[in-house]
Amino acid sequence: MTTQTKVDRRHSWRLLGALVGLSAALGACQQTSEIVTATVPADYRLRHPIAVQEGNRSIVIFVGHARGGLSAPQRNDVMGLAQTWAREGTGAIIADVPVNTANARAAEATYQEIRSTLTAGGVPSSAIRLRHYQPDSPQTLPTIKLIYPKISAVAGPCGLWPEDLGPNIYDTGYNENRPYHNFGCATQRNLAAMIDNPADLEQPRPETPAYTMRRNAAFDKYRKGVSTTTTYPESDKAKLSDTGK
Repeated sequence: MTTQTKVDRRHSWRLLGALVGLSAALGACQQTSEIVTATVPADYRLRHPIAVQEGNRSIVIFVGHARGGLSAPQRNDVMGLAQTWAREGTGAIIADVPVNTANARAAEATYQEIRSTLTAGGVPSSAIRLRHYQPDSPQTLPTIKLIYPKISAVAGPCGLWPEDLGPNIYDTGYNENRPYHNFGCATQRNLAAMIDNPADLEQPRPETPAYTMRRNAAFDKYRKGVSTTTTYPESDKAKLSDTGK
C-alpha cells in the first residue's frame, strides 16, 4: 500500500466523522425545537384551562373575650352559609373553635348559637362537626371559622413568567409572534370565579316549563281573531310631562 493511499483513507475517515457529527448536532437541534413548540399551546384556553375541582367555602366569625353569641350581622352570615350549603355543599360543615385562649369560653358559647342557627337554616345536626384548634400566634385574635367543601371552577395559577417578553436566544417563539405564557390567565381565572354552577361547563341546564296560562290566553285570542298583543293601561303614565313646551 502506497503512502498516498494511506493519506486518502485517513482523509476519507475524517470527512465521514465530520458528517456524522454534523448530522447528530442537527438532529439534536431539531428535537429541541419540537419539544419547545409542543409543550406550550398557543391558545390561552388550552394553556390556562378551567378545571372543575372540589374546594372549600368558608366564613370567619370574630369573637371577643367578654361577649359570647352572635351579633346581628354575624347571624345573617351564618344563616346565609346554611342556605348556600343546602344548594352547593358536598360535605359536612366544620367549625374550628379556639381553645386555651382568652376568648375560649365566649367562643364556646358562640359555637352553640352557630349550631342552633345552622340547624334552623335547614342543616342537619349530623352535618355540623366541631374541631378545636390552638392558635399559632398569641398576638392574633382567635376566630371561629366555618368551612364546608363544594364543587368549584378554578384556573391558574397566574403570574408565571418562564420566558422573557423581549427577544433572546432562548425564546424561539418571539419571531413567530406567539402570545407570552401568562397571556389570558387572568381572564380565565375571573371567568371561573363568576361561574355560578360548574356543571354548566359540562352540560346545559334543563329547560323550564312554559308559562301555560299566558300561552292559553294568547291561543284563545288567536282563535277569536283578536290581537294577541298585551295591553298595558298604565303605560301612558310613564310618559314625560309636557310642562315647558
